[in-house]
Amino acid sequence: MASAFELKKDKTGKYMFNLKAANGEVVLTSEAYSTKDAAEAGIASVIKNAAEAKNFERKTAADGKPYFSLKSGDNGQTLGRSEMYSGDAAMEKGVMAVMSASKGAKTKDV
Repeated sequence: MASAFELKKDKTGKYMFNLKAANGEVVLTSEAYSTKDAAEAGIASVIKNAAEAKNFERKTAADGKPYFSLKSGDNGQTLGRSEMYSGDAAMEKGVMAVMSASKGAKTKDV
């Protein structure tokens, strides 16, 4: 299986996407968008911004678990978030997975 952006409508009627790695694991979940066109623009922005490590903001949740957000290098807007990780090394592998999976990923409507 190749990596892919899976684009769908959520329960509230807004659009969102998950970036799935080649192994099928979700490595990034988007924010909600009001239109499909806006979500597709978000996917294009992920592809552009995931190419640079500086656009990944490493964070720690209230429970102490690390995670990251991918930000737009143009305006600082959050494009997506990762899952919670067991440690910093696992989080860094997640960042690398997003950088890799976003290259050449196709978009699928689900």
